[in-house]
Amino acid sequence: MRNIQDETNLNQKKVLLRLDLNVPLDNGKITDTTRIDKILPTINFLLKNEAKIIILSHVGRPKGKVVSELSLKPICEDLKNKLNENIRLISKNIKEINSNDLFNEQDEKIVTLENLRFYEEEEKNDNGFAKHLASLADIYVNDAFSCSHRAHASIFEITKFIPSYAGLQLNLEIDALTKITSEIQRPITCIIGGSKISSKINIIKNLITKFDNIIIVGGMANNILKYKECEIGKSIQEDNCDKIIEEIFSLSKKENCKIIYPEDVAVGKSLEGSAEIKELNNISKDELILDIGPKTIKAINLLIEESSTILWNGPAGYFENPNFAKGSIEIAKKIIEKNKNNTIYSVAGGGDTVSLLNGIGATNNFNFVSTAGGAFLEYLEGKELPGIKALN
Repeated sequence: MRNIQDETNLNQKKVLLRLDLNVPLDNGKITDTTRIDKILPTINFLLKNEAKIIILSHVGRPKGKVVSELSLKPICEDLKNKLNENIRLISKNIKEINSNDLFNEQDEKIVTLENLRFYEEEEKNDNGFAKHLASLADIYVNDAFSCSHRAHASIFEITKFIPSYAGLQLNLEIDALTKITSEIQRPITCIIGGSKISSKINIIKNLITKFDNIIIVGGMANNILKYKECEIGKSIQEDNCDKIIEEIFSLSKKENCKIIYPEDVAVGKSLEGSAEIKELNNISKDELILDIGPKTIKAINLLIEESSTILWNGPAGYFENPNFAKGSIEIAKKIIEKNKNNTIYSVAGGGDTVSLLNGIGATNNFNFVSTAGGAFLEYLEGKELPGIKALN
C-alpha cells in the first residue's frame, strides 16, 4: 500500500479523507469519542502539509434515506473543538456537488460531506457514485480500517478513479495485526471471549495454527464447560456446539496449541446480583456463570507473564456489573504491568473490550487498541479485506 506520509507534495491538493466517525450518539450528543480521537494525527498531518481536506464518513444505518438524527453535525462540532479549525458541513446532495463548490474561502481548510449512507449507492458499491466522489479531489486517503471489510463505494470502488493512499491510523492497525499474525514474537497468547463460540470459530481455527495458547472466556466458555459435562445452570449457551468444540480440541492437539478455559467461576442469581466463587462441580441449576474465578485468573496471569505477544478480544465476564468485572480487570492489570516493563506486545480489540479498557482508563497502556470491530475480526479470520485489497 502507498502511505500518505510518502506523498511529497500535498500543498493545496484536495484530499478525500475517508474516516470512520460512526460514534455512538444519544440525542445528538456523542457518548464515546474514541474513533474521533484516533484519526486526529492524520488530519493534523494533512493540515501541516497544507492540504485541503474533504472528510467522508457515515453514522448509523439510514439505509439510503436522509435521517436527520444521523447527521454528521455533532461530529463536525467535536472535530472543530479538538482541531481548533473551522469545519463546514456541506448538507447539499453529494450527487449535485462539484469540486468548485467545496472551498468557499481561500483560507478554508476542512469541509465535511454529509452522511454517505444517506445514499443507497454507497453500500451498493455503485461505480457512478464512486467516480463522482473521486472527481471532487486530487487524492484519496482511506483511514477507516474499521470499514475496510465492506466493499462500499467510498472504500473499494473509488480507488479505481483516483490516486489512493493509506492513512496513518489504517497503517497502525495493519502493523499491529501483522505483528500478532505474521511477524510473531513467541510465546503468543490469545484471550478470546464473547457470547457465541460459533461466531468466532473461524478466528479460533485460524489462530490455533499460529498461537501457542488460546484462552477461552466469557459466554463461549460455558459451551466448553457443558461439553466437559459440568453443570452451567442458567448461563448463556449455544445449542449444537459439540462438533465445533471437538474441532477446536482436535486441531489444537495437532498444532500443539494449548486451549485454556475456566477452572472456577463467579456466579450470581441474576445479572444485577452479587458474585459467589464456585468450583465447577458445585454450580446450581438456578445460577448464572458471570465471571472467571481466582484460580482461573491466576492461571491466565501466569500465561500472560510467560508471553511475549498477546491478543485480547472479549471480556472475561459480565463486566457491566462491577461484581463480575474482576476477571477482566485483573487480566488488564497484568498486561499493563508487562507493558510497562516492555516485556510484551499487546493488542486489544472488539467493542466490549474497548469499552472495558476505556472504563478503567487503560486504553493507553496497551501497544494498540483497535475500535475496528468487524474488520478486526475478519482480518483475524485470515480473510482478505476489500478496502485493503483496493489499496494494494
